[in-house]
Amino acid sequence: MARRDPNNHTKFWQDRRLPGLSLLHADFTTHDYGPHTHDAFVIAVTEAGSAEFACRGTIDRMAPAKLFVSNPEERQSARMGDSARWRYRALYLEASAVDAVGAALGMKATPYFLHNLIEDAELIARFARLHRALEHERDEISADERVVEAFGLLFRRHGSGGSRPEPAPHDRALVRRVVEAMQARHAESLTLDELARLAGLTQFQLIGLFKRVTGLTPHAFLVHVRLNEACRQLKRGTPLAEAALASGFCDQSALTKHFKRAFGITPLQFAAAARTG
Repeated sequence: MARRDPNNHTKFWQDRRLPGLSLLHADFTTHDYGPHTHDAFVIAVTEAGSAEFACRGTIDRMAPAKLFVSNPEERQSARMGDSARWRYRALYLEASAVDAVGAALGMKATPYFLHNLIEDAELIARFARLHRALEHERDEISADERVVEAFGLLFRRHGSGGSRPEPAPHDRALVRRVVEAMQARHAESLTLDELARLAGLTQFQLIGLFKRVTGLTPHAFLVHVRLNEACRQLKRGTPLAEAALASGFCDQSALTKHFKRAFGITPLQFAAAARTG
């Protein structure tokens, strides 16, 4: 469970120049991220302290000498452990932002990263400067140049050109069937038995299937679906309590708890960024 501390500070905003790009500047003294996924590429630069993260069956440490990169829908979690502080800057690129960057770079395939931590001092410095520039830069051309240069370097040096390892087609099809039901019925009180019968599996088999394909249990993935719907609701200006119910959470408090645990910010911070962005 995420620990609360008044010394934690976060700033979250959406970049007006590049739709689908969000930024976070976090300074934590006590915060753990539970298992979650993002619909976006995540690139993070640690400025001070460190955090232990788990992803794709491995455990490593995010630190200033390593750039963190995760692919969309990649299960991850993080804990500060014995680190007294963790200050970092992160960029989140949704599909529309990836398309825009790809067009600027002339990419033919969305890159896939086989490693989450990259030891590349030049790249770390570029993304740190890029993040600060997007926070303060008012010169459109200068900001655009920094985006193209930083991502061009990242994709060219470390992207695989889209050669993402894929689960077996039959497993993907079964998971897709259940995920589509989750997306269509996210506001309902779904049961594990209903979802298992939809896939023609036992409940035990369904849990194993989801862990194998997504890295998450069915419940954790459903929470992810509901959080995405909550983000859409909040971007449309839906009041927080209504957004919670519309996305399938029992109340505003439950939404806030899951939102903060997964994203490190509150739904109100996200809504405020959506309004200004």
